[in-house]
Amino acid sequence: MLHDPPKTGKPDTSSDAARLQTGALLVIAFAVVLFLLVQARFVLISLATAIILFSLTSDVINFIARQRIGPFRIPNTLATIAAMVLIAAALLTLTSILLAQVNTVLVTTLSYAERAPSAVASLFAWLGDDSQLAISNALRSVNVSSYLRGAAGQASGITQATVLIILFVGFLFAERIWFQTKLQSLVRDPVQAERVGKIIQSIIHRVNYYLLVKTVISAITGAMIFVLARVFNIELAVSIGIITFVLNFIPNVGSLVATALLVLVAHVELGDPTITLAIFLLSGMIQFVNGSIIDPMLMGHALRLSSFGIILSLAFWGAVWGIPGMFLSVPIMVMMLVVCSHVPSLRPFAVLLSREGLPETEEMLDQPIDRDLFGYDSRRD
Repeated sequence: MLHDPPKTGKPDTSSDAARLQTGALLVIAFAVVLFLLVQARFVLISLATAIILFSLTSDVINFIARQRIGPFRIPNTLATIAAMVLIAAALLTLTSILLAQVNTVLVTTLSYAERAPSAVASLFAWLGDDSQLAISNALRSVNVSSYLRGAAGQASGITQATVLIILFVGFLFAERIWFQTKLQSLVRDPVQAERVGKIIQSIIHRVNYYLLVKTVISAITGAMIFVLARVFNIELAVSIGIITFVLNFIPNVGSLVATALLVLVAHVELGDPTITLAIFLLSGMIQFVNGSIIDPMLMGHALRLSSFGIILSLAFWGAVWGIPGMFLSVPIMVMMLVVCSHVPSLRPFAVLLSREGLPETEEMLDQPIDRDLFGYDSRRD
């Protein structure tokens, strides 16, 4: 009787090859996406900003539509047009103010160019005369005018980005009424479409709440820094206050840069180390109280973001999109957290991105959002 020869144990190479191929495809896909993010950064930054601004419009439109002219309510169409006009006017006004202040800072910086190296080098006098002289010579070798021309060129691009953002928001307004129909046609499952809609609403609500709190805290911080600079008769008090307001939208790093900018300007203008130290302590206290105590207290559990995750997101988007990426890093991270929370295969990433390792659950998704940003109870309608 013939017997088959015994089978020798051979390693299963097919599964290993498949995993290797999948890993290689993921690396290639990531490289392609990263390349596109860098090459199309101007359009993508404008689009991302437009989407975030558009997410604010639902509450704004509803707020305008609730207003009454005598016995009549404002029609939803008129409220939509009014919201669009308000957003465009706010963007153009903010851009013009920001450009004016940047121009003021650039012009003043040129007037400080001669005395700034000596003033900054004097901060390192405790290292010895040789070190102070070396730092002063190194600062004088910097071609300030070339950097200022580059900064002016980048500032001029803000106007182009603002116009593009307004156009994007306008087209999003035009497509707003068809969004639910498109979502149902895309998903082809009414239950799943409703679930996707709830996820989108959760993202919008969290991003809106973050922007509202951050705007209030940044405005208060900028006003306090302005008052502090005005008390010490600093020439650029208004510009520093506005720049502080803008920089505070960059998590963690923005407040440090704003404080360093105030201290540097104060020391160059006043030249008194004692006053500079007092300004540093007072501005640091303002930033710490508003950013580390009041801000987290108002945010509460609305974001549930890991501090380490925020730093990683800030570093990544800053490297890819520069300073605009830093401003957009937290809203993008909020979107990723909510999406990963409701995709089973991506939930481990949501656990890592969340603050306590407790991302949003399905039960939280089913809870209705009772109030909008203006405190209106949505269940009344």
